[in-house]
Amino acid sequence: MEELLAAVEQAPPVDSVKVVARFLADQIQARDVCFMITDLTGEALWRLPALWSDRAGKHDPVHVPGSVYDQVIRTQQLHVTDAPQTNGYQGGGHRVITPVTNRGDAIGVLEMVTPLPPSRLEEQHIAQAAHALAYIISANRRFTDLFEWGRRSATPTLAAEIQQNLLPGALTVEAGQATVAGALEPAENIAGDTFDFSLDENTLHVSITDAMGHNESAALLATLTVGALRQTRRARTTLADQARAAHQAILDHGQDATVTGQLLRIDLTTGRALMVNAGHPWPLRLRDGHVSEVEPAVDLPFGSPWHGEYRVQELDLRPDDRLVLFTDGMTERNTTNFDLPAVIRGDAHLHPREAVRSMARALRDATGENLLDDATVVCVDWHGSGSSQRTSHTGADTGR
Repeated sequence: MEELLAAVEQAPPVDSVKVVARFLADQIQARDVCFMITDLTGEALWRLPALWSDRAGKHDPVHVPGSVYDQVIRTQQLHVTDAPQTNGYQGGGHRVITPVTNRGDAIGVLEMVTPLPPSRLEEQHIAQAAHALAYIISANRRFTDLFEWGRRSATPTLAAEIQQNLLPGALTVEAGQATVAGALEPAENIAGDTFDFSLDENTLHVSITDAMGHNESAALLATLTVGALRQTRRARTTLADQARAAHQAILDHGQDATVTGQLLRIDLTTGRALMVNAGHPWPLRLRDGHVSEVEPAVDLPFGSPWHGEYRVQELDLRPDDRLVLFTDGMTERNTTNFDLPAVIRGDAHLHPREAVRSMARALRDATGENLLDDATVVCVDWHGSGSSQRTSHTGADTGR
């Protein structure tokens, strides 16, 4: 591992994947080593430069749902099959696929062909290299657009570019006491949805917002909101101060527009959960197999012409609860065939990363891919203040 990290440090950021590929080629005689990055929807994989003896026949993007790659990402387990004689694989051997994941955020998979099935020790080497690659990519994203390019299935509009840059750098995080994951399904005319989360020593911060309007005007409103929330959050102000800052930013610069939102703060040492609700749909809570609305009092959206104080309210949060925050795009008029509580119940066994993907997929199916509004969902699993649970895999019996 020391040798690998030293080699990565010496290479340009865009060549970091190639360094890992060469390392595996030398260590276990792997060929056709390929890193495949997950796009923003989680529904497709794109190959990034690595080492291929022959790329002919390998096409992008690779559709994830129902594939062997889906199995690897869901289970977070290394998988070995015979190398298929189609799809660009030549010369036989064994195809090895392993997840590339950082704190629950499924960045992609590492794929290679080995002459023989890998031994247990070789599987460990491959898994370690993939784990290292996850950290390498997370670090090198700061220096190149290569990995951002790989996450995109199409060139975004200006509004979509702004919106994507407002999202957190990782869409999932496992924090021991809690796991958080978010997904955003943009409408054709971007409507200003955002979500954000952050961890400090003892606190989990989560926000979800929905700006009025469409396209660039909505994206600029969202920028004001997220900027104000991040500025005050990073200054370690109170939840009320964060809400007041977002409200004032929209009043001062929003040109009479408004933004709905929810701000959530969970004390990781005590489990105490606080929320501000600025004109936003009530969250849903999954507890003991039942889904119900959480009903905090609703204040006016940020930017509304009023001078009241945003109320900071305490939420009832217990170990093994799942809290789902969402924008009204999840319940718009063309989503009448979409039963969000039923989907949440049915996906209770899934890791939050997979649960938000499932909700987004079910919404697309229900609307025939014709979203009238952005649809955003954030899933928070609360494991308990005494927990150090860290599991990226899906499908375990969680006892919900």
